[in-house]
Amino acid sequence: MTDLPRPARPVLLGQNQYGKAETRVVRITRDGATHHIKDLNVSVALSGDMDEVHRSGSNAHVLPTDTAKNTVYAFAKEYGVESAEQFAVHLARHFVTSQESIHRARVRVEEYAWERIGTSGTGPQAAGAAGTGHSFVRKGQETRLAQVTYDGASWEVVSGLTDLTVLNSTDSEFRGYARDRYTTLEETRDRVLATSVSGRWRFNWTDDAQEMPDWDESYEQTRKHLLQAFAETYSLSLQQTLYQMGARIIGHRGEIDEVRFSLPNKHHFLVDLEPFGLSNDTADAAVYFAADRPYGLIEATVLRDGCEPRIPVDLTNL
Repeated sequence: MTDLPRPARPVLLGQNQYGKAETRVVRITRDGATHHIKDLNVSVALSGDMDEVHRSGSNAHVLPTDTAKNTVYAFAKEYGVESAEQFAVHLARHFVTSQESIHRARVRVEEYAWERIGTSGTGPQAAGAAGTGHSFVRKGQETRLAQVTYDGASWEVVSGLTDLTVLNSTDSEFRGYARDRYTTLEETRDRVLATSVSGRWRFNWTDDAQEMPDWDESYEQTRKHLLQAFAETYSLSLQQTLYQMGARIIGHRGEIDEVRFSLPNKHHFLVDLEPFGLSNDTADAAVYFAADRPYGLIEATVLRDGCEPRIPVDLTNL
């Protein structure tokens, strides 16, 4: 049997982008004997008039990705790094306004925090309890995130964090849930609630006519309210805690319209010590098994009234 000819149909090019991913740049500023570190991982994605490079291979409209890398380094030197968001704004504006063929730029930044190492105060380089001016240890609490998108007319700024591990050793219950033939979990009125917070929040700053937020202040205050809500919520479910975290941020930070969290439930199970003649009572010094997998995964978006959700449901794509 021979194949019948099929009518010709046009082939269309869909969404496309290109850029330089994960340019690692560290800027060290020297203020006399006191030094300051900004440690970033920057990814640039550009889109626009790129049909011909896909169809014919013409690179006439293509700014090399190596140029994007070099721009990150040059901007870090020339403009400094005030904040992850501000640095991304500088880069996104540059790519869109300097190249006619580039219509949209998305810049993602991961920022790794450092803190000064305390010293004994006896060595020649010691600066007392605050440590030396040039010795640091990487903070392990979380990674700060920022994504800035610019199309020449409007901005979208989404900030966030990942790997912020938190734990409440009490004030958490889990009971009254639905059951079926496969349910074996026992109800509890006193459990450990632990999670590793991955969160994003979207700003309502969208154009240059608006006053730009203080990005560092906003991050610190948002993080503070997130943690306070986690600590102060008597939790009947991790969903309830998530909602309180988002609601507190929306209620206290007027520059933020949308928050999305992804919270893995880091289960802590009481160890059965009865075979050893030991009671494992939470009222005393209880011993738990910290399970890393499988884990419950709780995700949700919290919005300011009247706002539409724009943060992707799958945070791995942001």
